[in-house]
Amino acid sequence: MKPFVFQNPTKLYFGQGQIRHLIAETNQLGSRVLLLYGGGSIKQNGVYDAVMGSLKEAGAEVFELSGVEPNPRISTVRRGAAMCREHRIDWVLAVGGGSVIDCAKAIAAAAVFDADFWDVVSHKRSAQGALPIGTVLTLAATGSEMNAGSVITNEETQDKMGWNSPHTFPRFSILDPAYTVTVPRDHTVNGIVDMMSHVLEQYFHHDEATPVQDGFCESIMQAIVETAPQLVQDLGNVELREIIMYCGTMALNGVLSMGVTGDWANHDMEHAVSAVYDIPHGGGLAILFPHWMDVAVEQHPERFAQLAENVFGIKSAGRSPLEVGKEGIQALRNFWRSIGAPSKLSDYGIDDSRLVLMAGKATTFGPRGRFITLTLEDIADIYKRAL
Repeated sequence: MKPFVFQNPTKLYFGQGQIRHLIAETNQLGSRVLLLYGGGSIKQNGVYDAVMGSLKEAGAEVFELSGVEPNPRISTVRRGAAMCREHRIDWVLAVGGGSVIDCAKAIAAAAVFDADFWDVVSHKRSAQGALPIGTVLTLAATGSEMNAGSVITNEETQDKMGWNSPHTFPRFSILDPAYTVTVPRDHTVNGIVDMMSHVLEQYFHHDEATPVQDGFCESIMQAIVETAPQLVQDLGNVELREIIMYCGTMALNGVLSMGVTGDWANHDMEHAVSAVYDIPHGGGLAILFPHWMDVAVEQHPERFAQLAENVFGIKSAGRSPLEVGKEGIQALRNFWRSIGAPSKLSDYGIDDSRLVLMAGKATTFGPRGRFITLTLEDIADIYKRAL
């Protein structure tokens, strides 16, 4: 494995009733809070009242920014940063899923940045700092509650990019699985695909002497494969929600990537698709990842055979790695379809008219991927396969 340095400063409050810690955290971080959330579901399921009750008990003055988009936009970031400066905000509290948290990270950093923040998102400059960030998670998916990453869309240029900064780790995150029981089935499924894709991106690497990292990845995927079919049939089950929530956090808090270099081309490809068509991130990954696998397995079948055997229980005795690997890919396809994930770009009304445009956006910084390398032409071909 590669030498590495690991540090994750996020304090995690995990389990039912952990909202009680919001009072103490507010007392530490300051009384002027920007509360960030999405479309308003938190006002219907009681989470908003619980959060506001704690903030009120702590004596906080709350300024609200609602309506954060599923693919959060740079215009929303700019608006939130202006609110922070105008109201002298002490810290930012994101209540929602990964999109809200990603937006909160960008707002917190943009509030203390001396130029347009798209320069940071597009990797032209680095963030100079950030206001403190806290999160209350209401959707298990991205793992953004325990990492420094963020993905923001520029709706004017139709670009969607990921960025990160050591300044944007949340100071704390409150994860109560009971806060996720009202999440609809489609959002639940997209979240499951997203977290599993995060694991797969890190699983496909060429580093050696990594049985621990591989085992971590495989155990998380095994838990998801076992739990997800039960959860989509019993959405109100807190224990199942708890397992999936923990999987989502562990999938992208840095533990799985210690000493390895993952691929990540599928995320670059999906970001280009959802930048142009504004589709759900998890849905896009469910469509693209198996088609990437169809290409990659021909070059490195052993890794796919390991996935097939250790995650899906496919027998390998007397069979070639390529044969076993291909069966594993089909098992993944079948699993995602069985829980209701989309399988074709046409499921979202996408045709072949913008394939090259999207491939160009995916390769803005050159060929993508580390497990296999994809050119613009390679990515356009994967999009075509996925139609």
